[in-house]
Amino acid sequence: MRLHQVTTAAVAALALSLTAAACGSGGDGGGGDGHKIAVGIKYDQPGIGLKTPDGKFTGLDVDVATYVAKELGHKPADIEWKEAKSADRETLLQRGDVDFIAASYSITPERLKKVDFAGPYFLAHQDVLMRADDNSITKPSDLNDKKLCSVTGSTSAQNVKTKLAPKAQLQEYGGYSECLTGLENKAVDALTTDDAILAGFAAQPGFKGKFKLGGFRMSNENYGIGVQKGSELKSRINAALEKMVADGSWDAYVKKNLGPSGYKSESAPKIGVIVG
Repeated sequence: MRLHQVTTAAVAALALSLTAAACGSGGDGGGGDGHKIAVGIKYDQPGIGLKTPDGKFTGLDVDVATYVAKELGHKPADIEWKEAKSADRETLLQRGDVDFIAASYSITPERLKKVDFAGPYFLAHQDVLMRADDNSITKPSDLNDKKLCSVTGSTSAQNVKTKLAPKAQLQEYGGYSECLTGLENKAVDALTTDDAILAGFAAQPGFKGKFKLGGFRMSNENYGIGVQKGSELKSRINAALEKMVADGSWDAYVKKNLGPSGYKSESAPKIGVIVG
């Protein structure tokens, strides 16, 4: 009898300790109880996802991710922001390093083989950024024999190389800031990625008047929120995105983050509908 009492007490104590440990753990993927949640964003895209020198995070993706996290039950202080470079996004999700990724993450058939997407929540278009005094690039085919910069892991440069300007000299750098430096120093002739990203860079105080967008609209880029393959978060995030559009938050976020650059965005896309 005494042994039974001791064992029961021990089991109860163990259960309490496990419960306490669970309550202190993070990265639960949206349990809705204030636990930490890890979110991947870009750190170097003004207007989209940017880590400022004082350690703060700004941009459309940051606002969207914060809204989604709130709908999943997490306060802003619960969010652990992690850098999600283009080449690392699928790996971060597959390893479980992040719960979801909102990082100018275009939904593509190839990526859908590896991860799932909620959304889309934004429609951008591929474009080209060039020096303001360069009048030699007036159409995509003019990129032939030009030094074209993009970021490793991005689909933008390959799209130009395979479909629009096969003779373009592709230069892949680790980040967009490096491409911009190369463009400014004439090490490259053009930078290609989504127009919303390029507009954010062009609007930065240090770059005003130095660059211009081609306005080519070479592709449709449906930004989605990446989650692990088969994750139940997909449906919950879709519900959050639908609410974000319906209550006017989406319009406010776009105006706040992209309005200052003069960028004219598309209307909010319909959740679940990919624009080809």
